[in-house]
Amino acid sequence: MYSKSLVFAQFFLIGIMAVSSQGILSSWLGLSILTVGVLFGLWTINYNKLGNFNIRPELKDGCALVTTGPYRLVRHPMYTSVLLMTLGMVVSTPNYLEISSLMLLVMVLALKAVREERLWCVENAAYRDYMKETKRFIPFLY
Repeated sequence: MYSKSLVFAQFFLIGIMAVSSQGILSSWLGLSILTVGVLFGLWTINYNKLGNFNIRPELKDGCALVTTGPYRLVRHPMYTSVLLMTLGMVVSTPNYLEISSLMLLVMVLALKAVREERLWCVENAAYRDYMKETKRFIPFLY
């Protein structure tokens, strides 16, 4: 239930930002950030095939640890992609609702990431080493 609640919160917050946005096309900076997020997400999907990852913060049966491509930069590149895309929306037409929704989204994605990491540590001993070598969302920072 916890995993499903986090996924619901994630999409609810993204929906709030999308609905309250005044238009992504109104800012070159916002559109550029959104585009980088989309491209980063597509790159991630290329390295972690659709059958290997789960939208819920749970491990699928038979899933494989991926440490190449964007996964060599961050442990959760799909979350980084989502954050970049939503940041692009917020930068384009910032308002209180979008900014607060983005802050809550960061917290939700962090909770999802922590849950996944705990499961991976139990499932795969190599994950602890991977955690030491890569940051969670932002290369070289966090």
